[in-house]
Amino acid sequence: MATETRDLIDVHAHFVTDDYAAAAKAGGHDSPDGMPVWPTWSLPEQLGAMDRRRIRKAILSISSPGVHFGDDDRAGELARYVNDEAASIVGRQPERLSFFASLTAPDIDGAVREVRRAMGELGAVGVVLESNAHGQYLGDPALEPLWAELDRRHAIVFVHPTSPVGWERTALGRPRPMLEFLFDTTRSIVDLVFAGVLTRYPDLRVIVPHSGATLPFLSDRIALFQRLSGDAGDAMPWAGAMRRLWFDTAGTPFPTDIPVLEGIAGAERIVYGSDSCWTPATGVDAQIASIDAAPAPAGASSWRELTSRNAEALLGL
Repeated sequence: MATETRDLIDVHAHFVTDDYAAAAKAGGHDSPDGMPVWPTWSLPEQLGAMDRRRIRKAILSISSPGVHFGDDDRAGELARYVNDEAASIVGRQPERLSFFASLTAPDIDGAVREVRRAMGELGAVGVVLESNAHGQYLGDPALEPLWAELDRRHAIVFVHPTSPVGWERTALGRPRPMLEFLFDTTRSIVDLVFAGVLTRYPDLRVIVPHSGATLPFLSDRIALFQRLSGDAGDAMPWAGAMRRLWFDTAGTPFPTDIPVLEGIAGAERIVYGSDSCWTPATGVDAQIASIDAAPAPAGASSWRELTSRNAEALLGL
């Protein structure tokens, strides 16, 4: 049993404001991704939970459904609002908090402008992108100007799942985070890799959430089809891509997910993620308990130590 109590670094922590939730509801998201209610968030609750769980730093971001609800101008206004709010929150606790900026995809011109503002002026440490933006996946050629800007900045890109187009037929009446989120992440990351984005933009640092979704379990099949296609273009070989990506532990990392991921991708790019405040406190506590109880990985005294060391390297701490 691991007993290491080193403080964690949380790369997958969400915040919600009343004004953001109201804008999302006005955009048609009363029941976000099939969940029954919007969560609440406050800075004192965030810091108190971090202290109790021994999390020394958290990177805040807006979760699904993002900021674009069909109108580019309103998406731009909402992105500026949530990023300004995040910068203000971080400014009150800069040693404990940082943030990933929200962008306006599928409005890519607006997204590039907001990258320049949020990373250049507000101090964002990277950006969050939804797994798809109204059906636009991460390998779409329309994203090339955005990738170029992010690559130039050596940016961290945190990919967060969202509902796919057509979820009404595939979710079967169940909350989309249960299955649809994992499959949409898988679909989007495969698209990103097969489109050659990681090859053309070598300075991107991409975080895949939820222990890689279903990518570790499907890696052999994905690699096979990449070879069978006979036309990989400039796509990175799949096995190499799995060791180039970063992965967070949000969700249910043990006893199954992280050991499979480690076998496919190694442990050097696995970082901790809580998925608070969307995951109830009891779920986050149970997840941390499973991490603390897991056998220590090679080269570290515990998963706390390893994920913290990895996050320090990722974030330059």
